[in-house]
Amino acid sequence: MLKFIKHTMETIDGIEIFPIISFVIFFSFFVGLLIWVFRTDKSYINYVENLPLQEEK
Repeated sequence: MLKFIKHTMETIDGIEIFPIISFVIFFSFFVGLLIWVFRTDKSYINYVENLPLQEEK
């Protein structure tokens, strides 16, 4: 089964760019997420952390 898929993928022109694009998107998302986490104000984190525990008004 893997040989069939590998052979089919090798016959498609320009297919080698898709793994690179997916890696760049994946890496960019998580780097952006890390930047957001480290730059976020701690009071906002505490507010969001306590939201499930607050009673509705």
